[in-house]
Amino acid sequence: MEEDFKHLVRIARKDIDGNKPLLNALTTIKGIGEGLSKAIGIAMGFDLEQKIGYISDEDILKIEEALKDPKKYDIPDWMLNRRNDYETGVTVHLIESDLAMTLRDDLNRMKKTRSYKGRRHEVGLPVRGQRTKSTFRKGSSVGVRRRKGRQ
Repeated sequence: MEEDFKHLVRIARKDIDGNKPLLNALTTIKGIGEGLSKAIGIAMGFDLEQKIGYISDEDILKIEEALKDPKKYDIPDWMLNRRNDYETGVTVHLIESDLAMTLRDDLNRMKKTRSYKGRRHEVGLPVRGQRTKSTFRKGSSVGVRRRKGRQ
């Protein structure tokens, strides 16, 4: 059985350590959390504690297919990270570089339209309504500056 073990498994353009259990291994892919990882494992009938290095190549291809289109495997819409997309209106799940590129495009769109969130992102201030009196004091100097002559 040792000859079937793969130390590195490639899923969705990412190398994953073969010693990790399936549940934890899928979470190393950006955009896949514990909940979605568990849902995909259960929907496909895998043992979640099985090391991913022992899973066959055909099953790895099935996992990749499930990551590309989770709706095909009866994963509910509320588990997906891109519901009602701004441009297309379609609910999809994005991973890795597609996720990063889409988030960057969203931020650039908000900045371009000069929305409240976009302006807060530009200046580096909190976006979601947090208080700023005592927190978020990094960056440019805030407060009292000492004179050079005093010690």
